[in-house]
Amino acid sequence: MNNDKEHQFELLVRQHKRTIYTVCYMFSRNKAEIDDLFQEILIRLWNGFDNYEGRSTAQTWIYRVALNTAINQDKKERRRIETVPLTVDIDPYEADDPKTQQIRELYDRISRLDLIDRSLILLWLEGISYDEIGAIIGITPNNVGVRLSRIKDKLVKMSKNE
Repeated sequence: MNNDKEHQFELLVRQHKRTIYTVCYMFSRNKAEIDDLFQEILIRLWNGFDNYEGRSTAQTWIYRVALNTAINQDKKERRRIETVPLTVDIDPYEADDPKTQQIRELYDRISRLDLIDRSLILLWLEGISYDEIGAIIGITPNNVGVRLSRIKDKLVKMSKNE
């Protein structure tokens, strides 16, 4: 029986690994933080797996857990004493082509948004519907549209101020 639960969980994680890594990437500054956050999200998913009742899609549940974990980790990190991280000179977006530069600039702007706005824009960029985003974040679909419009305006203003 326990093996069945482990197998179901493993399948779920394999199916939604990209979703988890997307959240980790958006809320982390380096590979070590991505790995730590990924592990923390897996722990939270495992601990809540028995309570997942299927009232929402698995992806909605995973986004909700992942984003809440990322937001809580971010808040916890801000309370810690500042340390100097070791740097590794490896950039996954090392190419100098204009498209890569645009992506880098967009992610830099997004990283300056507050945590909830960052979560909303991440879900929108992932192609999640307003209804689904509302279910994940806990707001109405209309509110999702209004907030996304404001976020897009903020991102445009950031690009003009650079």
